[in-house]
Amino acid sequence: MPQKNHTSDDYKKIEAAVNAGTVGNFYIFHGEERYLRDRCLDMLRKHLCPDGLGGFNYKRFDGKNFSIHAMAEAIDTLPVFSDRTLIEIHDFELFTKKKETDEPPDDKPKKKDSKKAQNTNDPPILKILSSLPDYVCILFVYDTIEYKPDGRTKTAKEITQHAQVIAFGLQDRNNLIKWIMNHYKNAGKRITVSDAEHLINITGGYMSMLKNEIEKTSAYSKSGHIMRSDIDAVVMPVLDAVVYQLTDALIKRENTKSMRLLDDLLNMREAPQKLIFSISLKMRQLLAARVCLENKLGKAALLTMCSLNHDFQAQQLLDTARRSTLPACCRAVVDCAQAAYDLNSTSDPESRLVELVAKLALS
Repeated sequence: MPQKNHTSDDYKKIEAAVNAGTVGNFYIFHGEERYLRDRCLDMLRKHLCPDGLGGFNYKRFDGKNFSIHAMAEAIDTLPVFSDRTLIEIHDFELFTKKKETDEPPDDKPKKKDSKKAQNTNDPPILKILSSLPDYVCILFVYDTIEYKPDGRTKTAKEITQHAQVIAFGLQDRNNLIKWIMNHYKNAGKRITVSDAEHLINITGGYMSMLKNEIEKTSAYSKSGHIMRSDIDAVVMPVLDAVVYQLTDALIKRENTKSMRLLDDLLNMREAPQKLIFSISLKMRQLLAARVCLENKLGKAALLTMCSLNHDFQAQQLLDTARRSTLPACCRAVVDCAQAAYDLNSTSDPESRLVELVAKLALS
């Protein structure tokens, strides 16, 4: 299961450490917001390797080709004409139970009543990471694999105790709007708060995607003011945004718009199974929003219940749920579940998707 996204300002710790010259010697980077992660990576590289990444003081390992022995050699190598060595390890399963030991097996019985003996039994990677020299900065980066330490294991507890774990989460609405406005300002453009929020909605709020779309809309717009029409003309909404627009149109009984949005979804060339899953998820979220309304619960409860990333997502769901009823939301969830089940026996999943949307429009 994907890790839940949460807003985070952990990246500020890296900025503060670089500016103060107090960069540590062991970091773990993880999280969905790649823009901030890459920005902090760039800051550390420039700070610790001012002569570039082609010299002796920068080492990079990828998970598939990683060995503890190679890492140990890199750590033991003193920096050349520099104070620090930067070692990056990308996409390595640091917390799996079985690890390469780089040591021959020992058939001798281990004493369990001695603290020294327990330390001897520690995995080699834990021994290395718990006693890093000051001249080393070692950095584990999680990008294509999930960061999932098992807090029940000694190795995970010890490693996370020694490391500075930096989570690069999605930013909250206010920070994103300020960031968007500043980027447009640097491009000689302006945008309103509502249009900036619209841009966030249809891109999912990821800064790397927003940066690209800001550049596109700035180049497209012929005036100094970015209009919503400029955004809609060149920005391709993410799947989740189109699915929300579809479910919102279904609730409002805007059937013509619903069919147009369904056509947009099909043109995305996503598998019908994935589209039915996305519609089902949104309908379950709408049911949760309706339950919150019935029980006089607010956005905070819905954010927690649905693991949403932004306040405005919860507000959108609540606004849509107010136009429906609890029985109607329940029926929609059941219809989606039936459609998902039918995919196991149908040879035409796209037709089943169209049937589902038609039934939701009429219910």
